[in-house]
Amino acid sequence: MAAENQSHTSQSDLPYVLILKPPPSFALFGDHVLDSPRFQYLKAYESPLPLPQFLHTHAHSVQAVLSSGRAPVTADTICLLPRLGLVVTTSQGLNHIDLSECRRRGIAVASAGNTYSADCADSVVGLLIDVLRKISAANRYVKQGLWSSQGVYPLGYKLGGKRVGIVGLGSIGTEVAKRLEAFGCSISYNSRTKKPLVPYTFYPNVVQLAANCDALIICCALTDETYHLINKEVLSALGKDGVIINIARGPIIDEKELVRCLVKGEIRGAGLDVFEHEPDVPVELFELDNVVMSPHNAVFTRESFEDLCKLVVGNFEAFFSNEPLLSPVALDHLPHFSGGKD
Repeated sequence: MAAENQSHTSQSDLPYVLILKPPPSFALFGDHVLDSPRFQYLKAYESPLPLPQFLHTHAHSVQAVLSSGRAPVTADTICLLPRLGLVVTTSQGLNHIDLSECRRRGIAVASAGNTYSADCADSVVGLLIDVLRKISAANRYVKQGLWSSQGVYPLGYKLGGKRVGIVGLGSIGTEVAKRLEAFGCSISYNSRTKKPLVPYTFYPNVVQLAANCDALIICCALTDETYHLINKEVLSALGKDGVIINIARGPIIDEKELVRCLVKGEIRGAGLDVFEHEPDVPVELFELDNVVMSPHNAVFTRESFEDLCKLVVGNFEAFFSNEPLLSPVALDHLPHFSGGKD
């Protein structure tokens, strides 16, 4: 009995980590995959109270927040948590966190770091090959019995030798470049600043990059500056023989303009893992064989999720032990990130 009381007391004394909505890892591995003996979770989504009332009730208990793209951490939320010292996100993107408010309050932020980079880069290559070689479309052709009735399927296009332009040469963009170099592609890029140690051609604006590539790969973060960065001018520069791949964030592309270009044949094709108004996808894309889509899961592999779970728990444990975070985000020189779910 004494042992039970001691266990109960120690559990009640553990610091609280707030979860606004369950992260994807809960659905895949269960609610206890991120458990730790050093802290406990406060699950707002299990309470019948409206979120502001729930946060007001627990305002002085919450020291950290676990966030995902489905649950933005806004300035309003942060304002209701006076003891908040850390936000850990399960994503590599940061547009769902008000970083300016975190910086102002001195709240630390930790991200998924480079956990997803390799898997995301693999997905880029897969989407690009699929679009060029028409693999998904050819699969449907066979399954619908059209091979026997209509004969040889139309030719695709080779990947080797293509000029590939990467928008955003961060950890994911760099992994994409490494992979596509192995296919014999020539690499160029656009980024906020020129990278002095990389051998790839740098273009100071995206229009120039698009005009000088056969495939445009979107790997940059969603910020106020990159919202609808890929617009009519960029897509026109890419041209009717160009392909676009987006595994970053949907609103980086002007989706209405992209749909128009694809329907009218003004670009050759697209591989899309993200969309502007997820989970809603433009219905015009459903019938296009030159468009390959996935449900925002370019980073989702069992291995990456297992690594992510260890990283998330490790960041919280480091914080509550006054040790350095495992994957801190440097807030001093970040651009302004757009809010929202995407």
